[in-house]
Amino acid sequence: MLSAASGRVGLRLGFGAWLRGSPMALNKSRDPSPRYSTTAVKGSTKSFSYVIVGAGSAGCVLANRLTEDSQESVLLLEAGPKDVTLGSALLSWKIHMPAALTYNLCDDKVNWFYHTQAQKHMDDRVLYWPRGRVWGGSSSLNAMVYIRGHAEDYNRWQREGAEGWDYEHCLPYFRKAQCHELGGNRYRGDSGPLHVSRGKTDHPLHRAFIEAGHQAGYPVTDDMNGFQQEGLGWMDMTVYKGKRWSSASAYLRPVLNRTNLKTEVGCLTTRILFNGNRAVGVEYSQNGRKNQVFADKEVILSGGAINSPQLLMLSGVGNGDDLKQLNIPVVQHLAGVGSNLQDHLELYIQHQCTQPITLYKSQKPFHMVKIGLEWFLRQTGYGASAHLESGGFIRSRGGVAHPNIQFHFLPTQVIDHGRVASKIEAYQVHVGPMRSTSVGSVKLKSASPLEHPLIQPNYLSTDIDIQEFRDCVKLSREIFTQKAFDAFRGPEVLPGPACQTDKEIDAFVRQKADSAYHPSCTCKMGSPADAMAVVDPETRVIGLEGLRVVDASIMPSVVSGNLNAPTIMMAEKAADIIRGRPGLSDPGVPVYKPSSLETQR
Repeated sequence: MLSAASGRVGLRLGFGAWLRGSPMALNKSRDPSPRYSTTAVKGSTKSFSYVIVGAGSAGCVLANRLTEDSQESVLLLEAGPKDVTLGSALLSWKIHMPAALTYNLCDDKVNWFYHTQAQKHMDDRVLYWPRGRVWGGSSSLNAMVYIRGHAEDYNRWQREGAEGWDYEHCLPYFRKAQCHELGGNRYRGDSGPLHVSRGKTDHPLHRAFIEAGHQAGYPVTDDMNGFQQEGLGWMDMTVYKGKRWSSASAYLRPVLNRTNLKTEVGCLTTRILFNGNRAVGVEYSQNGRKNQVFADKEVILSGGAINSPQLLMLSGVGNGDDLKQLNIPVVQHLAGVGSNLQDHLELYIQHQCTQPITLYKSQKPFHMVKIGLEWFLRQTGYGASAHLESGGFIRSRGGVAHPNIQFHFLPTQVIDHGRVASKIEAYQVHVGPMRSTSVGSVKLKSASPLEHPLIQPNYLSTDIDIQEFRDCVKLSREIFTQKAFDAFRGPEVLPGPACQTDKEIDAFVRQKADSAYHPSCTCKMGSPADAMAVVDPETRVIGLEGLRVVDASIMPSVVSGNLNAPTIMMAEKAADIIRGRPGLSDPGVPVYKPSSLETQR
């Protein structure tokens, strides 16, 4: 899932979908003479209590919660545009129609359009990384899958130095954020701003996938965000009344009438302003002009796992040796800035379908117009879903304490991130390991804020990652051979019947695996005694004052699932920390554990 966090690829459905455009080229413009100063002096420029950089999954939450205190003022800066046109979500249908999500993967108006460096363990492929550059950030681009991860992910964070971020201290903030259509319980919220729903299509192929998993020996879970993540079942989605429910829809647009909240769009923040070791504001470019704005209390970075470390490094916060090579004055040496990059890699296992029930026909112009008209008039029908409605989590082998493989099932064929139309009646499962041991980095290419940084995920650099992808292929194939698919199963498309040996599977993975769009951990949270930690458990940048980072970059390690829901949770919790409120907790919440870890299922 594209989130802050993170996403998955859906379908090109909807009115006007036949007007496909080609992907926009990467912006390669240069700033030949960037200027730096470690000292900023306030003039007549207006100041705010807080300046938030990035109106994405976390930034929208913070803007909402911090302006609940009427005596505080907030400026929210976003590099991209608003997520509405003339105040209308329907006019920005490429964002708000759930089925139209792939349009934004080809539009650099709302997408940073990043690419990795060549991956030497993946046949030197350069991988495409779309990231949101619009109100809502990647929650305005993602596939709307709402997954929290496993309870043990957060308990691991605590062990990794993020004191107070274990499951009992995070679960209440998941509940606080959420309004689930099935109602509240100890795991689900029912009164928060983030609406969460289940799919409405009841497609027979989704039902077949869940039943096939059960036939293969896996449990069926009725809520993979609740007591039991392990198993296959129906997934939650951030869709409300047939429209995408991004963090902008949930948190930002409902409070734009607050007099203590100011928003600016089209603002590229180029550096943080410091007075000594205290952040006092930021400089940004808007409509070709440089502006400075000041924060009386704090500057908060919520740009995500690429932009937040990039801005820190451009401002002199990062590995001192690297900064000196680019003639950037060092404000604070923090070796961990841009390090520890983690992501989820995935691939597709595809089968032809023997019955004409996939979404293939829905992508023909006549049907797209019908689907689009129904959505415009009523926000119902196939346009009201991203169609990733079923999925699940399993363990790849005995001895694994909690699921390390994730499935997203889709009743159609996806080619090249959804940028190429389906060619046949087919269905597929997106599958990948959840806790990769391959770790990468984000580094500056130059001292220009206009130049994209160097993204090196270092995919498939460890033996365990290669083995887990073999397991992904074999276990997915096993599910697709179950009786539940007998009425639908045609020939295998990917990897294809010729791919059988471990060597052949490894080659398929190198050639076809792609990012699941879950970059994280590049400003990791930890103890100040950890030389690679960037923020402390209060989200404050270590060694500096008046500066925080709140987004997916501060995860100590990637969670076992999509990133949008955890990023929103983190921002909810950080808002209480910033406001000096007592933290929420819920000790002793029951969490499912397998009866035995000796076997894989």
